Amino acid sequence: MCRSPQAETATPDLVLASASPRRLDLLRQIGLEPTRVRPAELDETPLPRELPRAHAKRLARAKAEAVAAQDPDCYLLAADTVVALGRRILPKAEDAATARDCLRRLSGRRHSVLGGLALRAPDGRWAERLVVTAVSFKRLSEAETEAYIASGEWQGKAGGYAIQGLAAAFVPWIGGSYSNVVGLPLAETAKLLTGLGYPLYRSPRVQGS
Repeated sequence: MCRSPQAETATPDLVLASASPRRLDLLRQIGLEPTRVRPAELDETPLPRELPRAHAKRLARAKAEAVAAQDPDCYLLAADTVVALGRRILPKAEDAATARDCLRRLSGRRHSVLGGLALRAPDGRWAERLVVTAVSFKRLSEAETEAYIASGEWQGKAGGYAIQGLAAAFVPWIGGSYSNVVGLPLAETAKLLTGLGYPLYRSPRVQGS
């Protein structure tokens, strides 16, 4: 059961619809500790001719809707991160061959990281946002590419890299939200929460109270 958002002495429950440990860490960075984490099980394959912006927005909303019935009276936050080269959506790298292909495509080029956000309030209102960050990659040598593949950091990462790790050495410039590239645009997330009435700057609920 979720705590009523009308309670004056406690912060309403916040549910994160994501399995990403990076998103959880980012929320904690701005003082938010979700009451529960409920990963959404979805097919994240792009639809035919689906463009990156539409893909990121659709998946963020779908993740929230997939778990909404379990927590109808809570604030429910979902997000999706898409790495795109123009109209091409780069996959999440689940094997070394995919990661290697992503890195070779990104090498020496500028790409976009699109963060879709969807937030549902306890009263049923929705707020959504798309955040776009431009990221420039230096030209990678084969040795750099293979060393990164050997590190294993690419596993499960959109576009085959994690900017918060070793791949930071590949990125001479970004335009926009850094946290969006990591997995969750924090300023925009905070704005959505406060816009729907979540008391972002109140003291966190004491567990067991």
